Amino acid sequence: QVQLIESGGGPVHQGDSLSVVCAASGFTFSRYDMGWFRQTPDNERDFVGAITFDGSRTYYGASVKGRVSISRDDAKNMLYLQMNTLRPEDTAIYYCAARYMSPVQRLYAPGEYDYWGRGTQVTVSS
Repeated sequence: QVQLIESGGGPVHQGDSLSVVCAASGFTFSRYDMGWFRQTPDNERDFVGAITFDGSRTYYGASVKGRVSISRDDAKNMLYLQMNTLRPEDTAIYYCAARYMSPVQRLYAPGEYDYWGRGTQVTVSS
């Protein structure tokens, strides 16, 4: 059974840093590109960033570029999202997602992903 379980969210203050993690199981993690998305009640799922299956490339959304970093540990089947200089507009539910490795680099598109976690809430107060 495929599982993606996010954790590490919570309430923080503007300017703080936060690390969110995703624990993967039930599939061959090292063969999957991994992504982070976020969503608020009023918006569509927004691309935060992604990392290719081999960790050779990372991509970031415009709204977070320069403030976040994505990494993975294939030995532990873990995906990480380090967020710095958080802003109130970063408040959202953060989801991790998995896509079987592909030469097509549309990692910003939610429809590309095969599996999704249930998300973890991040709330940034001013």
